[in-house]
Formats: sequence, C-alpha cells, structure tokens
Amino acid sequence: MRLLVTGGAGYIGSVVAHQLVDAGHQVEILDDLSTGFATNVPENAVLHRTSIHQVAEILTPDSGFDGVLHFAAKIEVAESVRNPEKYWFNNIEGSLTLLRAMRTAGTPRLIFSSTGSMYTGDGVTAFDENAEVRPKNPYAATKATVDMMIAGECAATGLAAASLRYFNASGAVVAHGVHLGERHEPESHLIPILLQTAGGQRDSFTLFGTDYPTPDGTCIRDYVHVADLTTAHLLALDAIEPGSHEVFNLGNGSGYSNRQVLDTVREVTSRDFPVTTAPRRPGDPAVCVASSAKAGDRFGWKPQRPDLADIIGDAWNFHLAVHGDTTG
Repeated sequence: MRLLVTGGAGYIGSVVAHQLVDAGHQVEILDDLSTGFATNVPENAVLHRTSIHQVAEILTPDSGFDGVLHFAAKIEVAESVRNPEKYWFNNIEGSLTLLRAMRTAGTPRLIFSSTGSMYTGDGVTAFDENAEVRPKNPYAATKATVDMMIAGECAATGLAAASLRYFNASGAVVAHGVHLGERHEPESHLIPILLQTAGGQRDSFTLFGTDYPTPDGTCIRDYVHVADLTTAHLLALDAIEPGSHEVFNLGNGSGYSNRQVLDTVREVTSRDFPVTTAPRRPGDPAVCVASSAKAGDRFGWKPQRPDLADIIGDAWNFHLAVHGDTTG
C-alpha cells in the first residue's frame, strides 16, 4: 500500500514508518521537524517537511494513497495546560484539515495515535475501551475530540479507521543502524528522566507521592515497549473495515510502580544517584493500567517484550547512543 505517516519523524511514528517500509509498503512522511528528527526517517521513505495544516497539498485526488497513520500531535500535558490554544490548533484543527483532505482525496483508511490518559476510573481497575472518558487536561481532551471526529467521518463517508489509545510507550529500537527512542525538550516522561539522571544530565530525581494505596506507596503505571506498540498499528491497518471506527487500548495489562521503575533503572544502568521525595501531584491516580484484550481478540495483538528490565535496557542503550554518559 501507499501510506502517509503524519508525524513520522517522531518517536512512535518513526518506528511505525520503519516497520511499514520493512513490510514492503510505499511510505511518505509529513513532519515539520518541530519535535521530530530527519535522521529518524527511513532511507526508502519520502519526507515532506511541512505542517499538518498543509496536508491537502500531499493528499490530492490523484495522489493514490491507500491510508494514513496520524501521529502529528503536540503531546506535553503541562504545556497543554499553559497554552491550550496551541493544542486546539495543532491537534484538533490539524486533524480536521487531515480528515477534509482524506475525504477529498478518497483515502480509505486511517489509524490514529490516541491516548489512554483520557480515561477516568476508581484508580485500581484496569481500563478497557468502555471505561469512562473524562479528560483531565487539554492534551487528553484534544485526543478525545479527534476520536469523536473520526467516528463521525466513518459513519458519514465509509472511512475505515481505528483509534489506538496508548498507555506509556517506552523503550527504543535500532532500525537499519538508526537509534529510535524518546527525545523530548523539555523531557517530562518518567523513564527518560531517570535515565538522564543516571547518565549525569540531571543532578537528582524527584519521586512524587509515596503514600498511595499501592504495595510500596508509589503510583503504578502500564509500560509497553514501543516495538510492541508499533506492531499493533500494522495489524490494525489490515483489520479495519469500511464505515467502522474502532477503539483499541494498547498496554501490557499489568503495571510497575514508580519505585520499581527507579530500582530497575539503577539495576540496568549500574548507577546510583540522589533521589528526593515530594508530595503527590494533583490528579495522579494510584493505578493506571490498560486492558488490551480487545486488541488481542480483534487482530491477535499481544506484547512480546513486557519485561521492565528489557524496556529500560533498550531505552538506556538509546540514551547512551544519543546523549552519552557524563558521569565519568
């Protein structure tokens, strides 16, 4: 198939792009490189360095694309609280521009990068796709809004689509000699922050909340290896049906506490570093874990690399390759 990957120079999008090329698809990437990296683009893919708002220049009626995998979004929760308009413009207006272009071009398939952070619950029960959607920040609200937009488009035009709601994408891969992993500025995700501390780029690590109703008092989160996560996109692309919008949660189905992640980073890196504790952050639930049974039933997806030490080990190798080690 001829496929357009929006945001395909970013973390998850680039891994998907490499997998699509390896599977024999003709891949083109739209990315303005504001947070992505040209070095992430597969050698055999075409890069259009432009904004999602200009997607109609690529998705034309005679372009012949068979589908779109949509990753072009702003993703930082704290930034979305400070500057929600930026998120409405990029995530919602950009996605609406994409849907209009797809309708005009007659592009029949769409896979959307969504998020499990839109769910709310009792803080203990694993989230399935029927869990209550109640976004707690503008970022999650934009993803929930786009999910609804896609559902309406499928009903109106016969588009085949799936929204894949990720939990915590983690780890890294090496594809054709290219290291693909998490790189955010500023960094806000737990495992990269811990690795920056282990690698000497940060002086210490702060553990938020040690009095949660969990075995060790710290939050429990679901971490899924990026290689497992991206495989689901290729499976979903083959499984979606015209006129149908389906939602799939993607996670390991079990969680690790923040303290377990901290201890595993120390073990994998063989580094010790200062750790301070601070009160809970507002809105952080005790437990946030996915039920991914639907993805398993619908298209046979199951994480192949669920072990936390493997996930962190791959992320550490990426960190050393890209950032180096300044502890020595």
